[in-house]
Amino acid sequence: MNLIGLLVSIIVSVIIIAPVLWLIGRALVGKQKAKFTDAIWIVVLGVVIGTVIGSFVHGIVGALIMLIIWLALIKRFFDCGWLKALAISVLAVIVFIIIVIILAFVGFAILAFAF
Repeated sequence: MNLIGLLVSIIVSVIIIAPVLWLIGRALVGKQKAKFTDAIWIVVLGVVIGTVIGSFVHGIVGALIMLIIWLALIKRFFDCGWLKALAISVLAVIVFIIIVIILAFVGFAILAFAF
């Protein structure tokens, strides 16, 4: 991946993932521990480290390494334990999927009315 691709990936990930991660983090660890800037740092570092690790390690091993890195980032920045970091991650993925489904339905509805 080139530098421009990495920057685009970081920007898109921050816009999409950071707000969801921040909201779930606030709900589970409180607003004193889960700051929006922390969520941004988690996403930026996760994308950059994921890109570097993904260049060298592929498959299940790479996925497990990245899971541990994402959990460690959440644990470190949101000042929580491993289980709470896992709970934040799982809930963030669930909320993200729900948001994507809702946006897809809205998009289909707009297309249906347009044609």
